[in-house]
Amino acid sequence: MAKKVVATLKTTENAKNWAKVIRAVKSEKTGAYTFREEMVLLDKVQDYLATGNK
Repeated sequence: MAKKVVATLKTTENAKNWAKVIRAVKSEKTGAYTFREEMVLLDKVQDYLATGNK
């Protein structure tokens, strides 16, 4: 599935302005960790990691 996202972004002009961010998120029910992958603008990476929002 990630290949589709990367292939789509390479066709646009602003492909180099995006970063793939992977976060570990702990489930409140089970306590297990899951990983959330999102595409974020390079300018917003630090804000996303600090708050968890785009």
